[in-house]
Amino acid sequence: MKKIFTTFFTCLLTAGITLIGYTYYLDKRAAAGESIPLFESSSSSHQVPTASPVDFTSAAENTVNAVVHVKNLSYITTRSNPLLEFFYGYKGGTQTQVGTGSGVIISEDGYIVTNNHVIANASELEITLNNNQTYKARLIGSEKQMDLALLKIDAPEKLPFLTFGDSDAIQLGEWVLAVGNPYNLTSTVTAGIISAKARNLSETGIQSFIQTDAAVNPGNSGGALVNVKGELIGINTMISSNTGSYVGYAFAVPSNVTKKIVEDFLEFGNVQQGALGVSGFELNANSAKQLNLTTNQGFYIQEVVQDSDAAKVQLKKGDIITAINGRTITSFVDIKNILNTKRPGDRVQLTINSNNNIQQKEIRLIAAQAPTFAFNGIEFEDLTAEEQTKYKVNYGVKITAITNTKFMPYRGELVDAILLAINGQKINSIDEAKTLFSQINENQRIKLDILSPKGELIKVYL
Repeated sequence: MKKIFTTFFTCLLTAGITLIGYTYYLDKRAAAGESIPLFESSSSSHQVPTASPVDFTSAAENTVNAVVHVKNLSYITTRSNPLLEFFYGYKGGTQTQVGTGSGVIISEDGYIVTNNHVIANASELEITLNNNQTYKARLIGSEKQMDLALLKIDAPEKLPFLTFGDSDAIQLGEWVLAVGNPYNLTSTVTAGIISAKARNLSETGIQSFIQTDAAVNPGNSGGALVNVKGELIGINTMISSNTGSYVGYAFAVPSNVTKKIVEDFLEFGNVQQGALGVSGFELNANSAKQLNLTTNQGFYIQEVVQDSDAAKVQLKKGDIITAINGRTITSFVDIKNILNTKRPGDRVQLTINSNNNIQQKEIRLIAAQAPTFAFNGIEFEDLTAEEQTKYKVNYGVKITAITNTKFMPYRGELVDAILLAINGQKINSIDEAKTLFSQINENQRIKLDILSPKGELIKVYL
């Protein structure tokens, strides 16, 4: 008991001395005029970094004069209708449809990049610079799948232009400017960040979009997406909304893809697209489980094109492509992003997982083949941008061959004709045609709306 009392007394005495000392310390600080904080802060506290203000003025100043207004004039001839002429005096004639968008000057001698959909079906193209000077433009080349077109104007002076930046180097969260020249109002600028890279929108066929939250409205299609240095990192191409107006995010074709396509137009006259020479699918947890694989990441090879480099280096069914040129492959989009900047004959380094053995194999790319489809002895393929312009249509698929003897007498009218609709439903690609044909019952009659090579609308019943 005595021992317990002694211990208690010692603790009490120690606490009292400590309290007296701390009170004396606070009194001295108060006497010296110091403020006494409610919470003491450690002298080694973590300093949270703050973002520096982003200055867009230089990038905007360099960009606005290189972004132009594009006017698409389409002249449509309508036939005279006797009834309309009798009752209303309407005799037919030529109507003018006007479409507008933006474009980006990429060289001092007047080459301009815009969207394919901005110039589709144009009879005449007119460019207005930011200083209101107007020029007629000619079409150098266009590419429907990537929604790009290259125009040329002849100006007497050197023009302001944008240089290409490296779209592969952009980072999520990086600040960007979207610059357009909508409705001939002179250039407008909006700011945002990179929201996503390599965005896949299957309905367009484009699989390497840059996604941004910078405001892009319809008149800005074909305009510039630039970084804070004023370098061109993308061509604004579309927004994602039901109304066609900005709803929080928009998309752009990467500059590296754009630059390659422009170079193809100038050197070859059309787009040169390289392919690996294999077909297959991207792996995920479900497919990996079904195939009893130890990995669920990469591109699984199902077939190898005969006589391709892929066949020569002995790639085979079951091999998995895990990287190309050191870049990890997790989806087919990753492969498309790389191949979109490559041509037939270019070499790429593949990292292959073959039965859990990692191998390095170099192959030369082959030319990508245009997708085709056949139904009831009629073969189809997608329209090129040049064919769309020639026939003044922005939808449909081309008939390339007739093998059904039933239609041989009409072969001259059908080959190179454009299939516009199946049972009244317009089609935009062979994938849509394939889907519509697959939904038709065996005994159901099929009506095809066709535009003949002579420009005549005809109906064919199967």
